[in-house]
Amino acid sequence: MGKIKTIGILTSGGDSPGMNAAIRAVTRAGIYNGFRIKGIYRGFDGLINGEIKEFSTEDVSGIITRGGTILKSARSKEFMTVEGRQKAYETCLKEEIDALIVIGGNGSLTGAREFAMEHDFPCIGMPGTIDNDLYGTDATIGYDTTMNTIMECVDRIRDTANSHERIFFVEVMGRDAGFLAQNCAIACGAEAAIVPEEATDVDQLAAFMGRGIRKSKKSCIVIVSESPKCGAMYYADRVKQEFPGFDVRVSILGHLQRGGSPSARDRILASCMGVGAIEAIMQGQRNVMIGVRNNDIVYVPFSECIRTDKVFDKRLITVLDELSI
Repeated sequence: MGKIKTIGILTSGGDSPGMNAAIRAVTRAGIYNGFRIKGIYRGFDGLINGEIKEFSTEDVSGIITRGGTILKSARSKEFMTVEGRQKAYETCLKEEIDALIVIGGNGSLTGAREFAMEHDFPCIGMPGTIDNDLYGTDATIGYDTTMNTIMECVDRIRDTANSHERIFFVEVMGRDAGFLAQNCAIACGAEAAIVPEEATDVDQLAAFMGRGIRKSKKSCIVIVSESPKCGAMYYADRVKQEFPGFDVRVSILGHLQRGGSPSARDRILASCMGVGAIEAIMQGQRNVMIGVRNNDIVYVPFSECIRTDKVFDKRLITVLDELSI
């Protein structure tokens, strides 16, 4: 391809707080550096169907405070096919889009990688996911806000748990990664966290409850990573069957975790990453995700951030165990 003049930007997959801050940063940094910026609505589906608008600085005015994404989002089944990606490429040619910036999680960046490889098209990824599960970056856009949302909810649940001497299993998002559950358990003073990275059996559950009893109260909070087989309901049912003397409740926070105005940390992270994405294009980078390590912007090849599992710090389990006695 020739010189890049026009950059398309889209958000894909699950929304996360800070996506709008990222859109704003890409748009303004791009225009500042002489690029045309085109917003693509409804993710890869919008790229296939041509739902595109050229953005000015005014189009992104005031959005840094808003959760969700003004570009909307979608999970595109059609883009998973060769034919769908061909349609998307034809749209890029028609709209004179020379490069793409994709904000999303693992699935979104996988789609960007496939598109880039098939059509030799410059793509830059930005890690927009509340799960914080992408390799190569210390934090993802939306993770900090979601932790704060969970912490506020669990603080409120703690009041009820103490008042009624109940055991609450609180289910949080995270899919196959326990970063949210483990860190939020520490932040909330929970008695335990059940995460995919650390198999938990009934003896461990008994130990968790025992810690609460030793503190002269029968209430405790257990944060559980969502799972179709072993979520909060599963563990609550086991406790009811094997420890019938305890009053057990379940709270599944669900999509409540995704919404809300982004925290200062997420706004700053998204802004720096957005500027970093434009700088990456100016440097001739392609097929990389913008990450942050030790407060420095880094470029992580798609092949690494998608295929490599992010390391879970098991020292956090020790921290929680020692502090929950």
